[in-house]
Amino acid sequence: MTVFSAEQLQALQLFSAIKLDYCVQLLDRHLEASYGAEQVFVMEQDWGETVFLLCSGMAKVRTYTADGDEVVMSVLGAGDVFGEMAVLDAAPRSADVVALTPVRLLKLRAAPFVALLGKEVGFALALAQLEASRLRDLNQRFAIQTSDATTRLLNALAYLARKSSVADDSKGEIPSLAQKELGLMAGLSRETASRILSKLRSRGVLEEVDGCLRLLDLQPLIKRGLLPPGS
Repeated sequence: MTVFSAEQLQALQLFSAIKLDYCVQLLDRHLEASYGAEQVFVMEQDWGETVFLLCSGMAKVRTYTADGDEVVMSVLGAGDVFGEMAVLDAAPRSADVVALTPVRLLKLRAAPFVALLGKEVGFALALAQLEASRLRDLNQRFAIQTSDATTRLLNALAYLARKSSVADDSKGEIPSLAQKELGLMAGLSRETASRILSKLRSRGVLEEVDGCLRLLDLQPLIKRGLLPPGS
């Protein structure tokens, strides 16, 4: 396994404002791990003394309703940091994290991470911006819960594309995922998701190559207010 360097850490947006020496401190005694698709590697209600960095792959943050229904809170892509909430408020983990594809991640010690937030305003601001971005995505997903099924699935597809793309591109390639997972992202049954995917492909909005999906036309999302004009 390739060793993750301080230079690689500094190249990520969250850590770009801090000095290389601080990146070295964050990587002090870190651990690296790999997991296969569908493996749970963070458990809800666990106590957290670790901050995670996803190096490659995609994962979902999920919880369950009182009725036992799965709810996907967010999706994580390469470069995303997670697990920081339990570290900052000294509370148990609030959700599971499950691999959607094979993933590689770093486990960073909490103490240097928290100490650096108190030293570096730029780092603290970058983390706040990350949290704001996640909250904005979650707000949009909840805001369209009562929208039609096509709108919800289009929003989920664009969201997954951005999370899988280094350039945050809504037309980025979406890794091969089970239709059940796509339905969960959009709050739809697998059958409904499958029917809408077929419709989008027939209309030239979506293509599928080797199981991977890609949005070809963003106009349906723009018309629905899911993306700003000119996207």
